[in-house]
Amino acid sequence: MIKRKLSHSDLLKLKRLSTPTVYNGWEQITRHDRTRGCFNLEPVHDFMPHMGPMVGYAVTVTIEPGSGKHPKDMPDAWSDYRSYVAGIPGPKIVVVQDLDKPKTVGSFWGEVNANAHKSLGCVGTVTDGSIRDLDEMCNAGFKALARQTAVGHAYAWPVKWNCEVEVFGCRVRPGTLIHADKHGFLAVPDEDQERLYEAAVFMDANECNTVIATARSASGKTAEEILSSLNEAGNAFGQAAKEKFGCKGEW
Repeated sequence: MIKRKLSHSDLLKLKRLSTPTVYNGWEQITRHDRTRGCFNLEPVHDFMPHMGPMVGYAVTVTIEPGSGKHPKDMPDAWSDYRSYVAGIPGPKIVVVQDLDKPKTVGSFWGEVNANAHKSLGCVGTVTDGSIRDLDEMCNAGFKALARQTAVGHAYAWPVKWNCEVEVFGCRVRPGTLIHADKHGFLAVPDEDQERLYEAAVFMDANECNTVIATARSASGKTAEEILSSLNEAGNAFGQAAKEKFGCKGEW
């Protein structure tokens, strides 16, 4: 399991930022490919945008609601799976891979499962399957990013857990730091955790101090003056990022 490097207060600070803001900081400090691998590459829907961002460490599980064999073959799966979830420190985000995709036959999530996971220290889920009981899940304070909604649960049963999963084109290992909101989710590599908040706040301020401030003060200027100011602001933005992080600085 990935070693945690952030305190509870660090996670609360990250929760105050949008996921795109966190990404802007992350791309300045990471050695990973900024175009793939660490975030969703497929459409994902936030069904509780009013709850704002969620931050937590991944607990993982695969399901196959379209198959009735798992309840028969794995009668103790729910108990064993919940023991796994309970044994991991929170806050946790449950990352669920639905093996039935691209179709979704039944939902792993609803009022009962949301409340049960909330009691075990989970703050929400990212699932490439479906969810149901939206009002009840909101009432439980359990946030969900999912592919779609569903009416029933079919044979929603834990198949495998504490394993690498793939959701929305992104591979997620147990223990990975997840930041998610209405824009999607970012799966933060272990080595990028410590500098993440500092980098995100810096790049947010950098935008406000350069390109955004310049664009918002364009009233009364000619097109030529605006273009010149934007070019200067863009250069200042990139230079500030390069001086801070030693490389990149694109916007």
